[in-house]
Amino acid sequence: MSSISLPAEFPSRVAPITKRSIAKLTLWPLVAATFFMVSGGTYGTEEIIHGAGYGRGILILLLLPVFWSLPTAFMIGELSSALPAAGGYYAWVRRAMGNFWGFQEAWLSLAASIFDMAIYPTLFVFYLKQMSPWFGVGNHGIYAGLLVVATCAALNVAGIRVVGLTSLWLFFLLSAPFALVVLLAPFKTGTFADPHAAPSITGLGLVGGVLVAMWNYMGWDNASTIAQEVERPQRTYPRAMIATVILVALSYVLPFAAMYLAGAPSARFAEDGSWATVAGTLGGTVRGFEWLRFLIVLGGMMSGFGMFNALVMSYSRLPLAMARDGMLPKAFAKTGKRTNTPWLAIVVCAACWALCLGLGFKRLVTLDIMLYGASLMLEFVTLVVLRIKEPGLKRGFRVPGGLTGAILTGVFPLLLLLLAVAESDHETLLGMNGLLFGALIIAAGFLVYLVSGKLNVLRAKPVFPEKIEELETA
Repeated sequence: MSSISLPAEFPSRVAPITKRSIAKLTLWPLVAATFFMVSGGTYGTEEIIHGAGYGRGILILLLLPVFWSLPTAFMIGELSSALPAAGGYYAWVRRAMGNFWGFQEAWLSLAASIFDMAIYPTLFVFYLKQMSPWFGVGNHGIYAGLLVVATCAALNVAGIRVVGLTSLWLFFLLSAPFALVVLLAPFKTGTFADPHAAPSITGLGLVGGVLVAMWNYMGWDNASTIAQEVERPQRTYPRAMIATVILVALSYVLPFAAMYLAGAPSARFAEDGSWATVAGTLGGTVRGFEWLRFLIVLGGMMSGFGMFNALVMSYSRLPLAMARDGMLPKAFAKTGKRTNTPWLAIVVCAACWALCLGLGFKRLVTLDIMLYGASLMLEFVTLVVLRIKEPGLKRGFRVPGGLTGAILTGVFPLLLLLLAVAESDHETLLGMNGLLFGALIIAAGFLVYLVSGKLNVLRAKPVFPEKIEELETA
């Protein structure tokens, strides 16, 4: 099926504007939700320092926001302020390049979510087992992971404001232990044995450190899918993106800088979860109780829960938007009368992710980056296409530098993604080369769209420009 582009004067049929008074997300809850969609705190960054050493590791964590996060945040700031539509990045690509590429954008994002969403309940259980080894016996960990999935689904069905406020509280609670690490470190310089030991550089190396950092800094566009449920999205999104970039970078760099000053060898960060051990040494014991270790472990559980909770909110809006556009069955467009949440999409997505628990995809970072990166590049192309096709489109925020600036914005992210693609050649899944496996997933999206069109499974509506101005509130 080919896409149809019609003149700007045609009315919107894509996403009707609702007049119902629904509670919307404000700036700081959006910042907190985006924080969890991208980061979830300092957890998961241990191997960067262990693999690359303090100097190069901290340098990676400082430079990645400049060359990876900021260009992406700028692109999202412009597109989300110009087109605050349901489905976010999917709606942008569909408007710029038609139904086919819009479908591919959604396909790539949902495919990447399979490799992504199984990680967070597993992370929750990983830290839970450190508090109670009972959850490491038999299937107890799987049951705990299923409880995380069910609880997050219920919170999302309850409404976007509930998810936003939950994210805000979780952000403060999980950040508190690392704030204590930063404050205590200057007074604990003699705590660690052999403080001048040379950094332990492992096989992860510089390139591996960059890839893990990319994974820890990706997901900025996930916040765009809830645009119609955000208060004053044209103003709120650019501010939220910049604020979150700063918060995420600080949450990564400051704790490691503090541990470097405290003299903790990089070898202490040997694997994910090492922060609990290091913090236990730093904080010491009170009557035999490692209080700071306990707080870090508790924060790790909050991190896994918060990331899954926020991403359920993001990914569930894709089936909603696609159903409205005729690319999925209409049932996925059902929303709650009081909350306006796509409850069926939430339940179905949560059930699919629950089936993936325990599959152990956490090490396949490069494959996740490859699929996510392909969808991200479509968004950068969309930024340029809309600058050319619709120069008069009202944009609350613009990437500086005109059309040239819009083009150059995607250069560094593209180079980093090419690095990830080259590195994926070293990964295997089901006995298959990781690069080939990723290419097959991408090709499957083309095949599914074409076959569905031939069989009339998809009844995609033509692409009409939307009256975005109606979404702006006073």
